Amino acid sequence: MDRKFYLDLAASGLCIPIATDLVLHEHADHNRILTDGTRLGAVIKETAERFGSPLAFPLMDLSLEKTALLSMLGVPADQIGTYHMTAPPTDRQMRQVRRRLGGAYDPRLSAQLDAITWISSNTSLVPVGITIGPFSLMTKLVADPITPLYLAASGALGAYDPELQMIERCLELATQVILRSLNAQILAGAEMVFVAEPAANVAYISPNQIEAGSDVFDRFVMKCNQRLRSTMRAWDVDLLFHCCGEVTPYMIRKFCELDPAMLSLGSGRKLWEDAQVVPQSTVLYGNLPSKRFYSDDLMPLAEVRQAARDLKGRMAETGHPFILGSECDILCVPGHEDTIMAKAAGMVQAVGGNDEEAMALLACARPGCGHGQAAAS
Repeated sequence: MDRKFYLDLAASGLCIPIATDLVLHEHADHNRILTDGTRLGAVIKETAERFGSPLAFPLMDLSLEKTALLSMLGVPADQIGTYHMTAPPTDRQMRQVRRRLGGAYDPRLSAQLDAITWISSNTSLVPVGITIGPFSLMTKLVADPITPLYLAASGALGAYDPELQMIERCLELATQVILRSLNAQILAGAEMVFVAEPAANVAYISPNQIEAGSDVFDRFVMKCNQRLRSTMRAWDVDLLFHCCGEVTPYMIRKFCELDPAMLSLGSGRKLWEDAQVVPQSTVLYGNLPSKRFYSDDLMPLAEVRQAARDLKGRMAETGHPFILGSECDILCVPGHEDTIMAKAAGMVQAVGGNDEEAMALLACARPGCGHGQAAAS
């Protein structure tokens, strides 16, 4: 899509909380909706309309690709959530995954694909896909990724170190399964894909080793994400890149090498400072601390409104394209639903709401991509 679309969204003064999970849980049978693509699409549409957003954000479930990968390896379903590799995947296991990439999708991913298609076919919203990033998925597959990453940055080779070989092979498997998910979502009609790499941060990769000249960040984070980005470019699909971990300016500059249409960073970042290293062609998104919305003690409604106004004002001073939003998806917390929803609405209201006339003009101006239909045919 023409990058101008996202720049116009930023210029219109939009505030877009990612709140699909909140709206989903307003439905008594929300667990059933997770495997019903039509109803899930309707919930995504309902969320976008409630908050005046032209972007149809899906549920931010970063477990789908892990479930798919471990299922291909024969891990029992009741063990997948806590499963970790204890040895490098064998050549046989690598081949096994490659063979099964063409197999059927599990019910949750199938519903996500159907929801994207439903949004594309029944609304004028921008259908957004989502996937966990390869590096972050790799960190979920092993009990201790930090030690082998440190060894890799120190010059160790996977051929001589089983722990390092394990994360190298897990990263390759993660990338393959994510590319499968990415292509499926694009074929379903996604015009933007939200790639979440929360683990690409200083907790896993030492900034001291990077400063000393190590290329570990390039090798383990950027190389696999460039493969995803190449696929998106081939289909003219836009990237929203997300990392809510603690990152350095170096890491942010690296993320910008992916040329994302939008860059989402955690609430720990001062976006008005990050604007100095992010190109004007990339819209900065975020980053109110929505993980605290459930508690009036941690963040009362008045503080949410003030934080929204303050961040909007600071970003206006930079002149950098910016869309106010949540630092991550705003999850439903049982017993606190009304409190959280009030704060999601409050952040929009605090900056004047989303102007319906501006939204209508943007919707009319939005170019149709049509790549999903073309690919399917």
